[in-house]
Amino acid sequence: MKSPASLPTTLEALRQSAWVSKPVKRELYDNFVRMLAGGAALFPGIIGYDDTVIPEINLALLAGHDMLFLGEKGQAKSRLMRLLIRFLDAYVPYLDVPGCPVHEDPLRPITAMGRRLVAEMPADEVPIAWWPREDRYAERLAPGTKFADVIGEIDPARLAGGASMSAEEALHFGLIPRMHRGIFAVNELPELDELVQVGLFNILEERDVQIRGYPIRFDIDLLILFSANPATYNRSGKVIPQLKDRIGSVVHTHYPRERHLGIEIMEQESGVDLDGEFPVVVPYFMRELIEQMSVVARRSKYVDHQSGVSARLSIANYRIMVASARQRGALLGERPAVPRISDLGHLYSSSLGKLELDLMSSHQMTERQVLDAILAEAVRDVFTEYVDRFGLEDIAEIFAKGVKVEVGDLLPSAVYAERLKRVPPAWQKAFEVNASSDPAVRASCVEFVLAGLYACEMVSRSQQHGKMVYEFR
Repeated sequence: MKSPASLPTTLEALRQSAWVSKPVKRELYDNFVRMLAGGAALFPGIIGYDDTVIPEINLALLAGHDMLFLGEKGQAKSRLMRLLIRFLDAYVPYLDVPGCPVHEDPLRPITAMGRRLVAEMPADEVPIAWWPREDRYAERLAPGTKFADVIGEIDPARLAGGASMSAEEALHFGLIPRMHRGIFAVNELPELDELVQVGLFNILEERDVQIRGYPIRFDIDLLILFSANPATYNRSGKVIPQLKDRIGSVVHTHYPRERHLGIEIMEQESGVDLDGEFPVVVPYFMRELIEQMSVVARRSKYVDHQSGVSARLSIANYRIMVASARQRGALLGERPAVPRISDLGHLYSSSLGKLELDLMSSHQMTERQVLDAILAEAVRDVFTEYVDRFGLEDIAEIFAKGVKVEVGDLLPSAVYAERLKRVPPAWQKAFEVNASSDPAVRASCVEFVLAGLYACEMVSRSQQHGKMVYEFR
């Protein structure tokens, strides 16, 4: 696509060019089909949806449907909606007239001002500008949104100037008319006021606008997108049936079906730089633990399943874990720093507020206690997988001889190596988890095994001021 500077600047030049006026859904269709046939990456950065969600979106685009993205929080619904601008043209022309409330299609204007301009001015004097695809997407969060915000309102100042209430000139346009020829998205649809829902229903049905009962018709050209949580969307009275009936396709999202996909998402979205002056090396089992916490939380009886557990829990916890390791590296001069189980003691700050407890349950646990239970179950799950692989249960026999091991997030890795000199060779099995001669990696392995034994109730643990002591039960 040419740059805007080289594109037609008058209506006459536009008519003589190869540009063809298209409805926005046809524009999306043509660009999507071309990219699909060319094997292009359709939704870059979206992980785990190749066989489930993306085929549903593809079909909706081919069918020319408005879409509802239905899923729990943290399932990339907004990300998917925003990515649809990739299938718009790089630029589209519009009438460059001060005071015109919409980006008019020069060949098919919909407002009285636009039609009058094209009819009365010589074509070689009608100015044309070009609207980039990035500006053709608008998004609104439903709570607190009023009719005037998205549809429009009668402008008192224009009435005072002599405009009739039934005339187009009396209107102040909202977001939807202003996004004519673009994409408009509403997040959390069930929280939208019923009056606004009626306005959206009218736009989906008739593609026109009625403000305060005045039938001022516009042939609005839009792709309209919605997002919602299944629990609220399916609740009677939240979304008017007529609006539900007019939504062309419902796209169901979901959390990662496999843990390794969740880890990919976590690493991609965290944006953590593991290099730098104080580099950090993260053993894979520590990444598994962080993501397994989200997996456990999503099935926990203490957590409200209707709310869901966002991928942001894993992302925030991963960042804090790396930050704790990097702090240790800076304080103790360890390069690289390696995250340990004791670093997970700082996850309260990144986890609290991201879990909504099931208040209908009979438990009386606080959010911190629920988080502790989730972490313990995650450690047990991952540790059990490694036990099956490496036979780490042999290490528990050490503690029958009265061995105690103290660990902590600010304990130098060299101290672990020194303390383990008096421990039987069975400890070597701990290093099969992540083979390395680096003291920091070996310290992380030891803490993982100790925490796993504790989670499986094979050893006891006391904890105070960031330090933990493990011993035979």
